[in-house]
Amino acid sequence: MSYHRPSFTLGVEEEYLLVDQESLDLTAAPEEMMRQCTEELEGQVSPEFLQCQIEVGTRVCRTVADAGADLAHLRTKIARIAGQYGLAPLAVSCHPFADWHKQHYTDKQRYHELERDMGGVARRMLICGMHVHIGIDDDEARIDLMSQLPYFLPHLLALSTSSPYWKGDDTGLNAYRLTVFDNLPRTGLPPRFASWSEYKRSVQIIIDSGLIEDCTKIWWDLRPSDRFPTLESRICDISPRLDDTLAIVALTQSITHMLWRLRTKNQRWRIYDRFLIGENRWRAQRYGVSNGLIDYAKGEVVHFSELLEELIELVREDAEALECWDDVQAARRIVKQGTSADRQRSVHARAIAGGASAKEAQREVVRSLIAEYAEDLENHLPRTQHADQEN
Repeated sequence: MSYHRPSFTLGVEEEYLLVDQESLDLTAAPEEMMRQCTEELEGQVSPEFLQCQIEVGTRVCRTVADAGADLAHLRTKIARIAGQYGLAPLAVSCHPFADWHKQHYTDKQRYHELERDMGGVARRMLICGMHVHIGIDDDEARIDLMSQLPYFLPHLLALSTSSPYWKGDDTGLNAYRLTVFDNLPRTGLPPRFASWSEYKRSVQIIIDSGLIEDCTKIWWDLRPSDRFPTLESRICDISPRLDDTLAIVALTQSITHMLWRLRTKNQRWRIYDRFLIGENRWRAQRYGVSNGLIDYAKGEVVHFSELLEELIELVREDAEALECWDDVQAARRIVKQGTSADRQRSVHARAIAGGASAKEAQREVVRSLIAEYAEDLENHLPRTQHADQEN
C-alpha cells in the first residue's frame, strides 16, 4: 500500500505581552500602534483577547529555518514599532507580577462573546502561548497522528516552560499558564477518535447545540486546525529566546514525520491512556526539564535529559530529511541551561541576594525577559533585513 506524503510545512503562532519600558507594567496597545503593525506586517499580526497582548503568525514555511527567519522578522518589527510608543514586547507565558483584575479585553465581537460565555474564567486569561501547525493534508492521517502525538506533548511542554510566576508569587510550577487555561472547557489532552468522520460527528453535536460556532473554540493541547489542513500543537508555553522556540518547533515537526514514517510501514506508536499521559503532562508543568517523566515501559521516572537523548536519536532520520537536525539537537542546550522558568527564578534569586526588594527583583525578571526577546534575532534575519536595520 502506498501512502501520500504530507507536505509537513510549518506555521508558528506566538503571543506577546506588552509592557511599559519604564514601569515594566503591562500596558494596552494603542490603537495607532496596532494599525501600524497591521499595515507593516500585512496580515501577520492581530490583537489578542486582552489589550496588552498581540499575536503574530508566520506564513506557510517549508523548513524550520524559514520559520525562524519569519519569526525573527516579526519579532523585530513588533519590538521596533512598540518602542515608538514606549513599550516593549515579552515572549513569555505569564507576566511575573501583573494582576489580571487590572486588564481589559479587546473590543471585538469574538472576545465579547468569550467573556460572556466564560465569565470570570475568561477574565483570568492573562497568558500567552506558542502554537505549531504541521501540514498534514490527509484527513484520516491527521486524525491518526493526533491519537499518537499526545505521548510526546509533555516532552515539548517541559522544554517550553516559561510561566513560574502569577501575580508576583512563585507558584512552584514551571508552567502555571496551563493551570489558568485548563479552567476553560474543551481544553487538555485531546480525545481519541477512530476516524475523521467520528471526530467531525462529535464536534458537530456541540456546534448544532449552539454552544460553539465552529472548531476554533475547541482548545485541546493538540487539534486539527479549523482553518488549515494542519495538525496544531497548542500545549507549549512561549519561549523568550527564538533559538529555543525553533528547537521545539523542529522537534514537533520531526516527531510528526516519524509517526507518519511508521504509518507507511503499517506500524504505529503505542497508544497510552490519557490518565498516564496526563501524569507526565503534570510533571512537565510542575518541573520542566529539571526532573523527569514516567517511562511507561520501564515503569519508573526517568530524568528528562535521558529521555531527550532517546527522543533526539529516535527522530534523527526525520530531522535530517526535514533539514532541521541542528535545531533538534539544540534542545540539549535548553536542558543544560534551563528553561525560561528556571532562568527567571535565577534572575530573581540573584537580585534578592544583591539586596533588591521583592518588587525590584520581579522587575529584574521583566528586564531579563525584554533582553532575551531580542538576543538571538539577528542570527535568523535575512541579510537584506540586516542591511535595512543598519541603514
